[in-house]
Amino acid sequence: MAPHDSDSSDEDTENYTTTNVVLGYASKEPTDDSISQLGGRPTWLGQSEPPSAALARCMFCNNIMPLLLQLHADIPEHFPDHDRRLYVFACRKKACRRRNGSIKAVRGIKLRKPARATNPSTNNTNPPQAKPSTTTAPPTLGNSIFGVTSSPASSVNPNPFSSPAAGSGNPFSSNPFSAPPTNTSPNPIPTVAINDMPSDLPATFADKVRLSNPPAPPPSPAAPEPWPSESDLPTPYPSYHLDADYETLDQPAELPIPTTSMNVDDPPGGSSSSTKEDADTFESTIDKTFQRFADRLAQNPLQVVRYEFGGLPLLYSKTDFVGQLISLHHSSSNTKVSVTRRGGTSGFGASACLECGATRVFELQLTPQAISELEAEEDGLEGMEWGNVIVGVCGKDCGGEVGRVTYFQEWVGVQWEERGKG
Repeated sequence: MAPHDSDSSDEDTENYTTTNVVLGYASKEPTDDSISQLGGRPTWLGQSEPPSAALARCMFCNNIMPLLLQLHADIPEHFPDHDRRLYVFACRKKACRRRNGSIKAVRGIKLRKPARATNPSTNNTNPPQAKPSTTTAPPTLGNSIFGVTSSPASSVNPNPFSSPAAGSGNPFSSNPFSAPPTNTSPNPIPTVAINDMPSDLPATFADKVRLSNPPAPPPSPAAPEPWPSESDLPTPYPSYHLDADYETLDQPAELPIPTTSMNVDDPPGGSSSSTKEDADTFESTIDKTFQRFADRLAQNPLQVVRYEFGGLPLLYSKTDFVGQLISLHHSSSNTKVSVTRRGGTSGFGASACLECGATRVFELQLTPQAISELEAEEDGLEGMEWGNVIVGVCGKDCGGEVGRVTYFQEWVGVQWEERGKG
C-alpha cells in the first residue's frame, strides 16, 4: 500500500519503490496547490485574457464542454521562464461519447519578462578616448550577452557580406553597382542625379496598375470567440483540490518454486494434459495490458491523475487505435527505428505540434478514479465511458509571448472503456 493511504513505519519503507510518476489525489480539503483542481470552473492563466471559447467546444455537438482537470504545470527544470497551465474538457452529452473531439486539452502559456541587461557604458565615468580607426564596429550579440571579445578582424569587418577593402561598415557600400564606373573617354557622358530627374514623367502602365490596385494587407488573425455568460455555461462537475505525491509500488513478492505432483489414480499423462489445456484457456481470456493497468492502479487506488513530463503513459489497452499507436512507436524506438507518421514524429506516438512542428511528449493521463470522483453525486449509471485520457504537449512548449497569455489545443488520446472490463 502506498504511503499516501496510511502512515508507514521505517520497516515499511523498505518494502516499496518510488517511481518518477507523480500521482494526483482528489481532496475536498485545500492543499498546498491552490491552482490545480479536478472539475469545477476553469480559472485562466490570465483572468483578463481567457482563451477562445472555440477551444472548449465539442467537435460533434459544438457545445461548450465542462472542465475535467485544471493543472498548474510549471516545469522550472525544463522551462524556467514559462508560466504554464493545462486544461482538459469533456462533453457530457450521451450522443457525443466515443466521438472524436468530445474530449479536448488546452495548454496556456505566458513568458515572464526577462531582466533587462545593464549597459556597461552607463557605469563608465571616464570619457571615451579617440581610436586610431575611423570606423567602430557595432557591438555583437556575443558582446552583449556572453561578454565575448570580438577579434580584430571581426571588428573591422563585422558583416560577412561586406568587402574587406570597404572603409564603411555598411554591407551595401561595397556593391559594385552602387558607384558609376570610371570613364576614360575624352568626352565623358554627363550623369544626372536622381534628385534632378523631372517629377512629371508619364507613368507607365505597370505604375498605373500598381497605383489603382494596391497590395492587399495581410489577413488578420481570427478574433477569439468570447465566452458565454455564466448562466449559459454547462453545469460543472463538483470541484476538488488536488494533492500530489510520487508513485510508490510494493516490491514484487518472491513466488515459491512450483512443485509437480501426480495422482496415482490418474492415467499416465492425463493430469499434465488437462493442466496445459486449462492454462491455455486462462491465458487466452486475459488481456495482459489491461491486467497490468489494473494491477498498477490497484497499488494506489485513489489516484486520479498520473503525471510525468516526457515519460510514457500506462496503457489501458494495446488493441485500440491509441494503444496501437503508442505501442508501435515505443517498440520501434526500442529497436532504434524511426517511425514517421502524418504530421511528423513524436516522443511517444502522438502527432507533432501543429504550431511549430516539434515533437510532442507525454505529460499526463486521467484514470478511471477521476470518473468516480466527478460523478459521485450523480444518479444512474449513464456516465463517462473512458478508461484512459492521455495528454501529449509540445516538447518545446512553443508559442509563448512575454507578458501575454496564449492558448493552444494539444493532443488527446482517449482509450474508451471496453464492454466487459472494469
